[in-house]
Amino acid sequence: MRRLIVVFLVLINFQSKANDFDWNPVLQRAYISLWKLRLQETRALLASQKNTSGIKLYLQSYTDLIELMVTEDKTDFEQFLDAQSSRLTLLEDFPDTAPEKQWIIAEMYLHLATAKLKFGHEVKGAWNLIKASKLLENNYKKFPNFIPQQKSLGLIHIMVGSIPQNFLWVAKLLGLKGSVKNGLQELKNVSKNEPRYATEANVMYYLAHAYILGFTPVVFQDYEQFLDKNDESLLIQFLGVTTYMKEGNSSQANVLLKKCDTLNAQTGYWAFPFLQYLHGEIEIQKGNYTLASRHYQVFLQQYKGFNFIKDTYYKLFLCLWLNNEDTKAIAYLEKVKTQGSTIVESDQSALRFAEKFKLSTKSNASKILMKARLAFDGGYYQKAKEGVLDLKESYFFDHAEKAEYNYRKGRIHQKLHEITLAEEHFERAIILSQNSSISYGALACLQLGYIFQESGQKVKAKYYFEKVLTYSKHEYKNSADNKAKAALNTLI
Repeated sequence: MRRLIVVFLVLINFQSKANDFDWNPVLQRAYISLWKLRLQETRALLASQKNTSGIKLYLQSYTDLIELMVTEDKTDFEQFLDAQSSRLTLLEDFPDTAPEKQWIIAEMYLHLATAKLKFGHEVKGAWNLIKASKLLENNYKKFPNFIPQQKSLGLIHIMVGSIPQNFLWVAKLLGLKGSVKNGLQELKNVSKNEPRYATEANVMYYLAHAYILGFTPVVFQDYEQFLDKNDESLLIQFLGVTTYMKEGNSSQANVLLKKCDTLNAQTGYWAFPFLQYLHGEIEIQKGNYTLASRHYQVFLQQYKGFNFIKDTYYKLFLCLWLNNEDTKAIAYLEKVKTQGSTIVESDQSALRFAEKFKLSTKSNASKILMKARLAFDGGYYQKAKEGVLDLKESYFFDHAEKAEYNYRKGRIHQKLHEITLAEEHFERAIILSQNSSISYGALACLQLGYIFQESGQKVKAKYYFEKVLTYSKHEYKNSADNKAKAALNTLI
């Protein structure tokens, strides 16, 4: 009888350990709900699970992170840090024989890194990223056939692989390794062989192309099919909007944005005021300044976060300035200087503009160039071309605007496949940007690199991508260097 009791207790313990990382149907529903951005439903499903499993802790962490990304609530951020510490403590008691344990711990450190970077704690976030990387590498050595960890490793390897050349020594010093090519392959492996994590791996794969590598026609076609398959996911449709806008296709972005509005209006979906900001972005690109202004104002009323505030006030300035209401417009530049934060690049750029802007130095040509820039950003290339058709370099007062004029014309010609004209204006922008902190020389080099890469002239492409890295202290250095480094990796 005693032996039977012992066996029974062993079996109970074994069953408990076996379920520590079990994806039961309720947790699977919670994960799907999370990606739809139905966070209250996600939390209710997780709360219904009385046992504290590793997957439950993982999904709780993920839910908190996504809410923070949407709301940017500072109180919730502090609570997230406390909750994450408790979750990590609980995970330490789980069996070391399970490959999921160290992977989920690493995922939680990645969540911490993402949140801290979002809230402006760069150094602390970087250390969490490093810790996650080391945990993942060690776990891979112990459990090389555990595929889900390749989702996390793939993301880190892409990030490390796209670090600019002049910062590689830091990565090596910290023991970080990675290549863009290997990272992409790891993400594809997860999407093919682990259906449960396929959605997340695909999101990472496509975002890596959107923000680092650039899309090829084939990859972008796959991405559009992915968006169609996930038309009930507010989070994925939102990412689709931002991707289309980044690709200079605001017309298609607007189609997806209306889908987001429809989903956001339904019961159960998380409130998403940032959609109003995106509406404002599309309308200002189209030249509908009054309508754009209304969307920006609604965003400011509903949004409780701190990023994109300076940029919104800057856009409100543009709506009035481009509508020839200069006196009213200036008041918004003062708001740019005093409101919001400077964590994201767009807010940094808005503040630089506000500090440098002098109404007396701006001609009508400056407004025309700005209208063309906004139209170009939205993918309205013919409208942008018509706007700058009668402009000349001599119409601008300062050196930076002369360089910008040539860069903008180069980009317009490039998009309209007028490559010879594009090259001429890019080369002029490079000359005007020499020995200065003007960003347009580096950006022109990046575009020339892409032009020669596309035409198969690898030597010339390599020359211009490497030249991007030689420019220092310009406002788009990080993003330009990352793209140039990623492009160089594809030439190898």
